[in-house]
Amino acid sequence: MIQDTALPAGPAAGVVQAPLSMREPLPVPVVRAEDLPYEAYLSQFVRRNRPVVIDGAAARWPAMQRWNPDYFRSRFGDQTVQVSYKQRMRMAEFVDAVLASTAEVPGPYLYRTFLHEHMPALLPDLIPENPYTFAARYGSPLMPQRWWRPDGYLKLLMGGVGSSFPVMHYDLEHAHAQITEIYGDKEFYLFSPEDGQHLYPRPLQVNWSQVDNPAAPDLSRFPQMASATPWRAVLKPGQTIFVPMLWWHAARPLSVSISVCTNTLDRSNWAGFVADVCASPEGQPFKRLLKRGYFSGAGALMHAMEDFQNLAPGLARALKFPGAVSAAAPGWRSDPSTRKLEFRIPVA
Repeated sequence: MIQDTALPAGPAAGVVQAPLSMREPLPVPVVRAEDLPYEAYLSQFVRRNRPVVIDGAAARWPAMQRWNPDYFRSRFGDQTVQVSYKQRMRMAEFVDAVLASTAEVPGPYLYRTFLHEHMPALLPDLIPENPYTFAARYGSPLMPQRWWRPDGYLKLLMGGVGSSFPVMHYDLEHAHAQITEIYGDKEFYLFSPEDGQHLYPRPLQVNWSQVDNPAAPDLSRFPQMASATPWRAVLKPGQTIFVPMLWWHAARPLSVSISVCTNTLDRSNWAGFVADVCASPEGQPFKRLLKRGYFSGAGALMHAMEDFQNLAPGLARALKFPGAVSAAAPGWRSDPSTRKLEFRIPVA
């Protein structure tokens, strides 16, 4: 007898359907740095594209003892900082607004201040470098000027209760992100790339979501969010969250919060990076081919030099250039506070 495989019938007339609700968030796993060797971090999280919170990755940073609102007001009070894409403020005024921020009257949230470019005096406070932010391909001399960042796009993030990063998003160009909390607590909500279809990407900016509160979305406006699986973490001082490529994320301070964010490129996301940056406009196939050829060759050389450092560390250190091409781990490159932008290959 042939079984009936028809879809189940809908609810009978007059039956009230249960209201939509969000799924319970999954906890992002927390691992102590002393229990997570770098190779284990790569194999268990980076190459599997899974998030993790690492406790104690930057315990030796001077910032952990120095950074607080008064530190920024007293040392940088007269400096004008880029708070957002459109807003600039004196640091002293910004800190006062952060301290006055409430859930009812949110203050500003600083997210457009790049340390190497805007506040290099802070870089010595972040040494020794976080060992989980390698390989250092953004700082390679093989990176064209447009993408060359010796500190990996290291940004200062600061806000108070009620403020938040302005939009749930994933980082462009397949970049991985690491955010290290220095002062206060910050809550993160993450969604996997597979859930992107449920997150209402903006039509003209597909890495930004239209959902304004992923922790408690308005399901009458965004009903598909009920099918998405959130991941949640509360970052404490000294903890680093790894946000893998293409993972959607949003953050909000639970108290006055100061943190730093950086991006990383390695072999796990290099192919995606190349595909993104080589997507030139229609009608320019030759330019696209040349660009892809350059980045593919540069990536292969970085890959080889990173392997060389791991396989023959003594020889690689004596030769120096393997670590200069792409540092595979801390200690293979110079102090980030001393790096200068020199001539870079002009690949557009």
